[in-house]
Amino acid sequence: MRRVRKLRGNLGVVRSNCIDCLDRTNVTQSMIGRKMMEFQLRRLGVFDAEETISTHPNFDESFKIMWANHGDDVSIQYSGTPALKGDFVRCGKRTIQGILNDGWNALMRYYLNNFRDGTKQDAIDLMQGHYILSVSRSMTPTSQERGIEAIASFPLALLLILTGFLFATMSLGRVRYDLWNLLFSIMWASMSLAIAAFVRANGRVFCNRPRLHQPRP
Repeated sequence: MRRVRKLRGNLGVVRSNCIDCLDRTNVTQSMIGRKMMEFQLRRLGVFDAEETISTHPNFDESFKIMWANHGDDVSIQYSGTPALKGDFVRCGKRTIQGILNDGWNALMRYYLNNFRDGTKQDAIDLMQGHYILSVSRSMTPTSQERGIEAIASFPLALLLILTGFLFATMSLGRVRYDLWNLLFSIMWASMSLAIAAFVRANGRVFCNRPRLHQPRP
């Protein structure tokens, strides 16, 4: 006679908001997922009452790697970099290499979010229907770039700033041979500082913003 196992209904839901805290959420969800998998394996009779995933080293390592890789894939789609604190999910502890990777990924997220993610948001708006492209609608984006927006480029501005400081340093090193180099050094340094101040004062112009969907104020 076949034994029919009684099904148990869902008694609760754990909700987390990845958009607000993507990386910490992944760490928390990995712990919740581990506990729920252990519970399910006990219900199925695969685990004994006191048995856990950590008692099986190969299973434990595979679970950690799977969860960390999944978190990295989700993070890359949303932020452009792997998830932070991935070393904690993979190894169960923080490591020096993990801290260094988190620092680099945080800097990359800042750059991508400000200067590369506008087109990504446009793609999301198209997929979700926030911006619907009809046959009668012009293929040109709703907002046209004019004036400085048409030529503003953060990589170009950064290149000019670094070039100015490089020439200023080179000229300063040759002052002992020719005092004119002091003037050149001041000129290059002033140009770099002026460009940096302009970028800081007009930062929004240099950002890569969505062009298709304009949110309501």
